[in-house]
Amino acid sequence: MSPLAAAVEGWSPGPITDTAVVAPGPAAAFAALLDRPADAPAEGDPLPLGWHWFTFVERPATADLGEDGHPREGHFLPPLPHRRRMIAGGRFEAVAPLVVGSTVERTSSLARCEVKAGRSGEMLLVTVRSEFRSAGRLLLTEEQDVVYRSQPGGSSPAPAGAGVPGVDGGASVDLVPDEALLFRFSALTYNAHRIHYDAPYATGVEGHPGLVVHGPLLALLLLEVPRRAMSEGSAPDRSVTSSTHRLIRPVYAGTPVRATGRADGERWSLSAGAVGGPASITGTATLGPLPS
Repeated sequence: MSPLAAAVEGWSPGPITDTAVVAPGPAAAFAALLDRPADAPAEGDPLPLGWHWFTFVERPATADLGEDGHPREGHFLPPLPHRRRMIAGGRFEAVAPLVVGSTVERTSSLARCEVKAGRSGEMLLVTVRSEFRSAGRLLLTEEQDVVYRSQPGGSSPAPAGAGVPGVDGGASVDLVPDEALLFRFSALTYNAHRIHYDAPYATGVEGHPGLVVHGPLLALLLLEVPRRAMSEGSAPDRSVTSSTHRLIRPVYAGTPVRATGRADGERWSLSAGAVGGPASITGTATLGPLPS
């Protein structure tokens, strides 16, 4: 048995349930971050897919944070030494939207925990599955994939893999994620990971060339492509009912980012990355009738 597998042998956390009210403030804050304040949903409006991330936010005590800014302990955080965490991807399946002003219950469980081999050595892939319900009705199912490595301080992150082509010839959304924007997104998601705001830590400890753009921000930027295309007239009676995304390589602060998408019937192929460079994230989105 490898050291990584031995470290998590027998680790099997049970499901947890929490409840939150979908307040309008966080969605309005994200719309303003994107320079689209008019897109903020009001009381009774549906949330765009993925924007529930600003409602269900973990808020650990400062004393419970590790030296990297992440919580030292957590229900679904594996017991690894020198743990480094990276969002790897995820999936959404929407039955009906979360509505601003409603009370939503989330039940999360461990769906997968397995050791995998990569170019830079072993890594642990953890998948957490969450189901969101309101008044007993299933609204949304989400799976989030997280990769953990045992990486001592001062070592460099894993090298990027081969280039992945972007999606050309369709709609696009541009964003310049400067330091202020990263700070605002960290504040909105209560994310204290220092790679997003502490340049000496990001470069000197985790080996990045600069501040790292949040993976969830890139995933939401992908979904902005079909959302804006539909809201601006191509399919006002449709919404994104399912989506996938896979993170490939980091994007760094100050680098202009472009998300692009091309529709083939009800299915969109999506990609985002530094302008002129290979994709940092790829994904898909499937449209369906606007649920109620």
